[in-house]
Amino acid sequence: MKKSAVALLVAFAVLRTSAQELPATVDKPAQKWVDATFKSMTLDEKIGQLIVTSTESTYLPTDSDAFERLAKKVTELHVGGIHVFGGSERTTSALLNNTSGSVILGQPLAAASILNRLQALSRIPMLNTGDFEAGLGFRIQGATLFPRAMAFGAAGDEQLAFDAGRVTAVESRAIGVQLDFWPIADVNNNPRNPVINTRSFGEVPEAVGRLASAYIRGLHAGGMLATLKHFPGHGDTDVDSHLGLPIINSPRERLDAVELPPFKAGIAAGADAVMTAHIEVPALDSGAFAPSSLSENVITGLLRGELKFDGLVYTDSMGMDAVSKALTPAEAAVRAIKAGNDIVLHSPDDAAAIAGIQAAVEQGEIPMARIDASVKRILRAKARVGLDVQKLVPLDRVAELVGGRANALVSQQVSERSITLIKDARNQVPLTLPKTSSVLYLSVLDYPSGWHIATPSRTFIPELRQRFPVLTAIEVSDRTTPAELDLIRASAARYDAIVVSVFVRASSGSGRMDLAPQVTKLLNDIARATNTSGKPMVTTFFGNPYVAMFLQDLPAMLLTYDFYDGAEAAAVRALTGEAPISGHLPISLPGFLDAGFGISRPQGSRPQG
Repeated sequence: MKKSAVALLVAFAVLRTSAQELPATVDKPAQKWVDATFKSMTLDEKIGQLIVTSTESTYLPTDSDAFERLAKKVTELHVGGIHVFGGSERTTSALLNNTSGSVILGQPLAAASILNRLQALSRIPMLNTGDFEAGLGFRIQGATLFPRAMAFGAAGDEQLAFDAGRVTAVESRAIGVQLDFWPIADVNNNPRNPVINTRSFGEVPEAVGRLASAYIRGLHAGGMLATLKHFPGHGDTDVDSHLGLPIINSPRERLDAVELPPFKAGIAAGADAVMTAHIEVPALDSGAFAPSSLSENVITGLLRGELKFDGLVYTDSMGMDAVSKALTPAEAAVRAIKAGNDIVLHSPDDAAAIAGIQAAVEQGEIPMARIDASVKRILRAKARVGLDVQKLVPLDRVAELVGGRANALVSQQVSERSITLIKDARNQVPLTLPKTSSVLYLSVLDYPSGWHIATPSRTFIPELRQRFPVLTAIEVSDRTTPAELDLIRASAARYDAIVVSVFVRASSGSGRMDLAPQVTKLLNDIARATNTSGKPMVTTFFGNPYVAMFLQDLPAMLLTYDFYDGAEAAAVRALTGEAPISGHLPISLPGFLDAGFGISRPQGSRPQG
């Protein structure tokens, strides 16, 4: 091992000892604080604790309308927590093809500053949350970004999941976020799932449960609360709950065998919270408009009763179309609390949600005992993460704890060990071409807009050009004209090798998850031509791995299950033999390959010059 790698491992070991592990229960002083705080609370404060609002994490001056609106939610509505998003920037709908998108990453110091200022205004410390599904870097620039869950499933290493959880916890706590809405315990057993997909560890319930449990232990080791989602299981659906209400018609026997085991394993591992899903499961609740997030049968009956879970229960975002198009914010909030949720997350109107709950309490529709039970759970969770003692974070430690080479090394290990070789018909992986070889690189996109954060090939192209300087790079998408496709098809034979990267999202809200037919035809045509010439053609899939099912004629295929720079760099190292290939499919590719398949390759030779 190189000295630099050893130094990074030592640094990581030091970081691992710098965090305070999450206690399993509250001690006597903390319980005393819980009891005293509860006794001092007004009805308004109690109801406010049931609401988590949100903020972006780009720079926000105190003297601004946006901060004033947040401050009023803290001081007047008494919200129980702040959910941390990244950022956004203004765009215009006048553009025919807005390739940039509006989503940007937040900033760690900005996030910590905003949360500190809001905590200082709050009489009761707030329990702040984040969707850090791929580490804090998923939302915050400069923080450590990990691959999506399915990459962990392909690597199959519980220690990597633990380490990733711990890094995420340390970095999140540094900016003032104490609860992560992760790990996802959904079993992705539907190849056409547009909302879970690579966010799941895979389709084998036992493996999903093992990795989710390891991640929970890692979050706890770093002092952070962990959430299982999306209960009772969002994996077997082909509808995006951001756009509509999915219905899962599986019988109870299948739910017990497939969907529920990872949640049971996560609860046994000490999960602190569960997020309920905006999905209808008639086997659990056959009522009219009965999403699990609003179902007493699912939450109070199954989760609390059968599974004996006594931690926090959050709704999924109440701004999602599955609920917000059917109910007003007040109606949705009342139904959520009546069903057994402790916390209403990201309501379209926090004030209306609070007013609705208060009216329901005053009218006897929601018993006061129901409110009190949730408030006590919330206060205990706040005490477990030490908010009773210290609710502000030291800004001077953010740069010390967030990001860095040691944490990045953990992410790199996951990326490299997840790479899965699913086909190598000509035994051409890794490439052993002379460095002087001419290489055609095709960067193939589902569609060119919305790639602002994860610009395709921004790392792959320079890394590949470093190995093969005679490189021609071309982007292809659904907007590539027929004449341009014909030109690519005709010129491909001039090159010594063809390297393809396929970027397809199964992203929330887009409703798309395939390549355009004409683009698929182009790749198949080039593959057939190389069957005759014998020239190497290797394709790497980024994002949705199920796309490979529709390109089975390609001679060599690698899966990464991810986007972003780390996945691209790892793919180039695997492609050129600088790193071994050892990943195995955590899912099946129906009609093509079974779960568990993977072709291993040892570390090989680099291109020769």
